[in-house]
Formats: sequence, structure tokens, C-alpha cells
Amino acid sequence: MVHVPRRDGPPSVHHVAARAGVSLATVSNVLNHPERVADATAARVRDAIDALGYTPNRNARALVSGSTRAIGLVVSSLQNSLFTDMVSGAQTAARDRGNTLLVASSENDLVAQGEHLAFLESTRVSGILLASMTESRDQVEAAKQHGRPIVYVNYEPAEVDACSVVVDNEQAGYVAAKHLVEQGCRRIGFVSARPDLQPVSRRRAGLLRAIAEHPDVRLVDVDAGDIDPPGGTDAGVRIAAMPVEERPDGVLGVTDLLAMAVVTELRAAGIRVPEDIPVSGCDHNSVAWGGAVPLTSVTMHGAEMGAAAVDLLLAELTDDPAEHVHRTVVLGSELVPRESTLGRAGAAAAAASTPPPSDPRRTEA
Repeated sequence: MVHVPRRDGPPSVHHVAARAGVSLATVSNVLNHPERVADATAARVRDAIDALGYTPNRNARALVSGSTRAIGLVVSSLQNSLFTDMVSGAQTAARDRGNTLLVASSENDLVAQGEHLAFLESTRVSGILLASMTESRDQVEAAKQHGRPIVYVNYEPAEVDACSVVVDNEQAGYVAAKHLVEQGCRRIGFVSARPDLQPVSRRRAGLLRAIAEHPDVRLVDVDAGDIDPPGGTDAGVRIAAMPVEERPDGVLGVTDLLAMAVVTELRAAGIRVPEDIPVSGCDHNSVAWGGAVPLTSVTMHGAEMGAAAVDLLLAELTDDPAEHVHRTVVLGSELVPRESTLGRAGAAAAAASTPPPSDPRRTEA
């Protein structure tokens, strides 16, 4: 007579074994090493699993193995489509390789980021993808000491030895500024804030490189105070109030949200965009693609970054730690011209002549 354990909660592996008439070890092999079990026996176990509605306890497995087939991803903000694209790309790549993705957003709060990293560690994820705007050395080193590899996304670390995936932010600033110069702009207002953030400093470097190529072009720095829209609103008000002969005749926002807020304030002051002042963003946030004046910007390839980060993480997990070499994957960036710099007719013509997007070229250092 088969003893059936008492059911006081969800079905357990003991209930499956009793119903299928096999040992606990056989059930474990069916779940983890099915090649070790005869087909007929495995079929009985699966029938028992289906009938009982049994779900393997992943937490229990994690306690034994020290990790799960889950990957953590902490992003800076889900308000920017760069990071939602990143989540999408990472999730698809993880699922294709038999992993799940756990996502958290710090909303640009370093303390919240540390709390998310600690929580993901507590769930025993196999590794973590970190889309931070700063080095976050102490937080990252703590996780690495606990055996969790970390891959940076959209940030290239200088003080932490880790793999990373970045878009070429210097190139992004360069192509956006070059485009404004090509539209006839000679006083380019750079609306930015937080120069301590790596993407900001690198986009500025690209802008300066473009300006250096044209001796008759000068930079007008406009400190927005913050990279969120209120900073752009304040910057737009100040630009609109400048004397015509002094104010920028072209504007580059270090983020699309800043640039979009500037457009709103310029138009409210009766300044036409782009006829009086062309305006470009720099991070391809989908929020800024529509509206009264669709915004020119630069591709960031968020989905490709997310997928490449998963590839790097899984490679590190399978490599011999003594032989693993950390790599940085760099994705290219391209201008996407729209009405905020070309006008409606010009943007339509540019869209008609632009080839469909292709996968960005990847280089590794």
C-alpha cells in the first residue's frame, strides 16, 4: 500500500513521488536530469505533477545550489525608453537562454539602487546587470565579494574590474552637434546638468569635438540644474529671455526630456522651432518622438545593450574565473533627424531617404 502524505498546503515533491509510486530521487532526476530516468517512469512522474499542480520550489533549489537561473537588472529610471528598451532586450536574451529576469528601478537614487542590489542578492540570482549612471563601486564590490558577477550597462567603469556594454555617448554628442552646425547654427546652447554622470560628460566631449572643427561656432553653456524636465523648463525660460544677438541659435539637450521641455518654453515665448532655433535631444527617448514638434535625437540601442549584457554575464558565469577577461562592448550611435531641426517637410524628406535601421556594429576592448 502506497502511503500518501497529508496535504496541509501546496503539493510537494513527496506528494508527487507517492502518486507516481517512485522515490524522491527519481522525481528529482525527472526535474533536473531527465536523461537518467526511463521514459515510462518519467511519464508517470510528469502525469503526477500535472494532476497535482506541483510547482518546483526554486527558493529551495537556490539554498542548495547557491544561485538560481535568474538574472537581476537594476536600471536608473523606467521613465526613459532607453531603459525600458534595455529591459526588453535583456529579457528576451535571458529567456532564450533559459533564464528569467528580475527588474528593479532606482529612479536615480543611489540608496535605492543599493537596496535593490541587496534584495537581488538575497534571491540568489546568478548575476546582476547594473544600468547605473555612476561607478557605484562600494555596492558593486560587495555583490562581487558574495560571488555575484556584475555587468555594467550604459556605463564603463574605471575603478571596478567588470564587463560592460555602452553606447558611444561621445559619438552621440558629436553627431547631434554636427547636425546643428549643418543647419547653420553658430551659437550652440548646451542644456545639461550633472557633469559627474558619465553619459553627460561624454556627450559634452563629443559636442566640444564637433565645435572644435568649426572656428566660427561657439558654445553657450546652459545649466539646467537637473536632467529631469523641470530643469529643461527653467533653461527654456532663460534662453527665451536672452537678447536675440546673445541667445543660442541652436540648442542641444543632453537628454531628450530636457530638450523637449526647452522646445515647449521657446514656443510659449513665440520663438519658432526650428525656424528660429533648431533643437536636438541626445538619448532617443520615445516620449519625445511625438507632440507638436517631434524631436531630433540620437539612437541609443537600448535593446541591443540589454541583450549584449546578458551575453557577457552568461559567458562570465561559464568561464573559468581564473581565465575570464572582462570586456567592454561599444555600440555605435546614429542621428535620427525630425521636425525640431528640419521642419515638417525636411523631416519627411529625411525619413523617406533614410535606410531601415540595422544592428549596431559592436567593437570590443
